[in-house]
Amino acid sequence: MRVGVVILPDLRWPDALARWREAEAIGFSTAWTYDHLSWRTLRDGPWLGAVPLLAGVAAATTTLRLGTLVTSPNFRHPALLAKDVMTLDEISAGRIDLGIGAGGTGFDADVLGEPPLSARERVDRFVEFVDALDVLLREPAASLQGHSYTVVESRTYPGCTQHPRVPFTIAAAGPRALAVAARHGASWVTYGARDPLAEPAEWFDALATQTRSLDAACHNAKRDPATLRREVLIGLDLHFAQRTIAAWDEVVGRLAELGFSDVVVHWPRPKDPDLPGPHPLIFDEICARLAASPGG
Repeated sequence: MRVGVVILPDLRWPDALARWREAEAIGFSTAWTYDHLSWRTLRDGPWLGAVPLLAGVAAATTTLRLGTLVTSPNFRHPALLAKDVMTLDEISAGRIDLGIGAGGTGFDADVLGEPPLSARERVDRFVEFVDALDVLLREPAASLQGHSYTVVESRTYPGCTQHPRVPFTIAAAGPRALAVAARHGASWVTYGARDPLAEPAEWFDALATQTRSLDAACHNAKRDPATLRREVLIGLDLHFAQRTIAAWDEVVGRLAELGFSDVVVHWPRPKDPDLPGPHPLIFDEICARLAASPGG
């Protein structure tokens, strides 16, 4: 089971860089950041832009895979994002993973003044967004005409360092988004049950249902389901998974049985809500195990 980490972009640059370098030294397989313009109670404090932050980290690290978890159409146009991602891939020498989601509501979702979309409309836009990124990151020159996006003679030279393009990690739970993951994803990421305070049985049942739906979507796309990596994002409020290190080990074991290949944790912050257990100590133990493992 690979272990990745989410590092929020809420530190000033010297401290942020030190944290990302520490993640690389510990041996995390991937390190991700949120692509938001602001975030909940942190909206009036430091919050760096995801693309320039990842560019700085890419230039200052050598082995750590980096990415967004996730970027979304809420405030990204696919042509500009494709150019930025191509550039990140070059700076990092091919270490970028692009996590993509449909985009939610609230917080910074309305910052550009666009009218709110229904859930169905957000999924429609998401499908078009990912389809466009797939073309723009594969083709050096492309034009597209869709309902949400128009691209006229976009140029993406010299192209991605990774071929045929940077890998996509698709966040999906519903059937249409899972179909996007089956068509375009190198990885699929989920957080399980929609209720973060769900009981363990409910959480695992949601994951099992989603994995079966993903398998069906892969078969519909004539794709071998085994070719798609499967990741779980463990939220700080998923209490039962982080109460003790023994609980953590049990959760990871059950995830492996369900076919998941990756688990992603959040780097704890001093202001994070208290959890029923020594979560920072659990994170420290996870880090110690990674550092002691071969290649860590």
